[in-house]
This record gives sequence, C-alpha cells and structure tokens, in this order.
Amino acid sequence: MRFEPRRNKTVLPRTRRLRVAGGALCAAALAATLVTGCGQDSGDETAAATSEAAKILPNQTTSPSGSPSGTAQLTEDQTERKELLSNVKVAFDKAATTAVGEVSGGKLTDLDLEGLDDEDDDDATGSPSPTGSPTDGASPSPSGTGSPSPSGSSTGPKWVAEVVEANGTAHNVTIDAVSGDVIDSAPDADQSAADKKELAAQIAEATQTPQQAAKVATDKQPGWVTSLALDENDSQVLVWQVDVVSKDWNKTTFDVDAAKGTITDEQVDQD
Repeated sequence: MRFEPRRNKTVLPRTRRLRVAGGALCAAALAATLVTGCGQDSGDETAAATSEAAKILPNQTTSPSGSPSGTAQLTEDQTERKELLSNVKVAFDKAATTAVGEVSGGKLTDLDLEGLDDEDDDDATGSPSPTGSPTDGASPSPSGTGSPSPSGSSTGPKWVAEVVEANGTAHNVTIDAVSGDVIDSAPDADQSAADKKELAAQIAEATQTPQQAAKVATDKQPGWVTSLALDENDSQVLVWQVDVVSKDWNKTTFDVDAAKGTITDEQVDQD
C-alpha cells in the first residue's frame, strides 16, 4: 500500500505523480501587570530555531519540534501518517543515498515512503512524539516507544525509489525503512525509448538536487519528508515535488523549481 497517492496531473503525456504560514501571537498582560517585550522574545526564539534547522538540513529533512495535542481528534489520514512514521527508522536522506548507490552514475528522480500492510498496523504501539531533530546516525523515527516491523521485512514500511542513468534508463530500488537494507533493485523493464529520452533530458535540466529541494520545503514547513519526485507541473515547469508531514500530522506538498530552487506551489492536505 502506498503511503498516500499524489495529486493527478491531467495534461502531460507521461503520467507520473505530481503533486500557510502561522503568525506569532503576543498575549496582552492583565491589567496592572508589567508588559515587557513579548514580540522580541518570540522573534529571538524563531530565529534560533531556524538557525538550528539550517545546521541539520538536509541530513534529515528534520523531525518537527513539539508534539500534537493529545486531545486533538485525528482524521483517518492523520492517524495513518502517525502510525506509519512511528515505525520508520531510515530517513529520506539516508534512503536516497542508498538508492543512488545501487546504480553507478545514477541520479534520484523519485522516492516514496510506502505504508504498512494491515497485519503490521498492530505493531505500531505507543504514541510517536515528533520532538527534536535526529543527529547523524540516529534514528529519524518520531517514536522511541513504537515497535518497528522486523528488519528486512517485505511487508513493513519501505522506501521505493527511481534512479536514472545518464541515458535515461530507470532503475527501481526498494529499501527497508526500518533496517535500511535493499530489498530489491532492478531496471525498469517497461520503459519506452520516449520515456528514456524524457528522463535523460529532465535529469540534465535539474540543477537542484533532491536534497536541496527537500531543504527548501522543510525550511518552509519543518517535518518529515515522505515523498519526492522530479516531473513537470501543469505549466510545463520542471519541479521537485516534495511531501512534508508536520507535527500535527498534516501533509504539505511543495513544488520546488528544479532549476531555480524556489517554491512555485504549495498545498496543505488537512484530511
């Protein structure tokens, strides 16, 4: 089961998956209470948090700070994201590195986190707390209490990648999202000559790396990167489409210009 389907494109010949800011509030003090610089403190804290995130990204595309309210009623999609991410131990950046390492000279064009089978959902015990940011070598899992799927399991959470050679030949690489082991790696047997030509042109045009695109997205919305793909949007602009799940378990999809590194579109899925 794929974690979540991307939004559908309708105008391009090759169908692939393509897919706002809160303000700070300063509470007024009660009458007769001395009010001192609430806005300044908030600004200092925000600047410090941004600085810390910049040190970590894009190593992961980081776990968001804080945790969702324990009393908030989660939707079905939010619950699925929460349960899935409580089992994931291998972050986006490590999965990307592993996938590219399977194809000599290849470049990553697609990476998606696939969900658990029904039989594995019961393993997701405990409530994941997306607090802090993982350090190098540390588990990116938002939960310290959940029971991950067995290492190397083909039914647990997986990263499914597409890595493309310079001539456009695509390879599909599947990585265990708990152990980091490669489950499967093979060329795409269904590619046409036109597909190869298109992919070769796209990886040549994309000057922004997937890690850079992920950093742009998570700078705007801290969270877990759960999907990333290179493709043209409806305006024929080549973009990296990045899905980020934030601490409230909502998903934001960013289109990042693959040449300029700027956000061209963002959509929040609050279901």
